[in-house]
Amino acid sequence: MSTPATIGILTVSDRASRGEYADEGGPAIRGYLTEVLTSPWEATERVVPDDTAAIAAAIRGMAADGCCLVVTTGGTGPAPRDVTPEATEQVCTKMLPGFGELMRQVSLKYVPTAILSRQTAGICGGALVVNLPGRPKSIRECLDAVFPAIPYCIDLIHTDNPTPPRLETDPTRLVAFRPRG
Repeated sequence: MSTPATIGILTVSDRASRGEYADEGGPAIRGYLTEVLTSPWEATERVVPDDTAAIAAAIRGMAADGCCLVVTTGGTGPAPRDVTPEATEQVCTKMLPGFGELMRQVSLKYVPTAILSRQTAGICGGALVVNLPGRPKSIRECLDAVFPAIPYCIDLIHTDNPTPPRLETDPTRLVAFRPRG
């Protein structure tokens, strides 16, 4: 059996980090991954406030601890405390704007306010970092749109790794793209 991939689930919320309400975004991401992935994986989960330094430190830490994927939820809107994209850009060496473009396009089918979302993605160390909105329904819609590209992106990030993490999906639920050969 292969070594489980480690996936970071990072909830960004002032109120959830203070325990004022239950985190719904993190559990929604965990549930989605459990439903879609067939390869072994384990989660590293954190909840941090809407603070650029705290978010950046959490992403860096998860990447340094071996996460091949860090999925954030929350902090992607236009409010003054929404700073997840800024923190993501701060720690990533390469940005992948196509993720955010596709998520906004898909979300526009459901709500006209999707144009206010600032989700993005990038590479931090050996981790693909993907910013998601905070609502469970939106998390599912966005992940359905971008997840087909995530396993191959992780393959590409780890081209020089002799024991790369490998994410496999349940093809009856979601088909991940990988080129033939």
